Amino acid sequence: MGISENYQLILKTGKTTTEKALELFDALEPVNLDFMLCRWQGSGLHTDHPMDGLLEISNWYGKEFIDSENVHPLLFLDNQGKIFQVAPNPTLMNWVLKLPIPKNNSLKPLLVSINSLLKTDKSQARLRMMEYRGTVSATMIYDYLPIHDSFRKVDENTVLGIMDYKMLPQPFFFVLKRAFKF
Repeated sequence: MGISENYQLILKTGKTTTEKALELFDALEPVNLDFMLCRWQGSGLHTDHPMDGLLEISNWYGKEFIDSENVHPLLFLDNQGKIFQVAPNPTLMNWVLKLPIPKNNSLKPLLVSINSLLKTDKSQARLRMMEYRGTVSATMIYDYLPIHDSFRKVDENTVLGIMDYKMLPQPFFFVLKRAFKF
């Protein structure tokens, strides 16, 4: 089974193991900074990670890369469907990660409220070419969190992302689809 078939199967189910997600990530092509410059709509890829489902129940929309110095790593939707940027807060993130993520949306009102309090227009990350798992590819570096998100190309409009967070031993995976280019 080729990369494309594996990816389609994983995408269809939205779930895989960390090991298989890493194999897929390692098999994909790196991307350069220019490839990432646009707004991306995201979805989580469940691998039994503590964050599985967290982005979905908090109305996560995706990420926006304006240029290498101006990145909005967390875009969310408000209750009217309008996109806004959030400033990641290390204390809140560590607190939220300790919550058990329910299979239902019982935490949604709390998470949406928290996000609305963290709105910002300021860039919260940068984009650099960095080596991760033996390959140099575009990587987003949060300004105030020990997190790097590395990206690999699935196709011209889709990337597989992997969040490497110093506080969690297991990587978190997500998929970004190009929403529009600047």
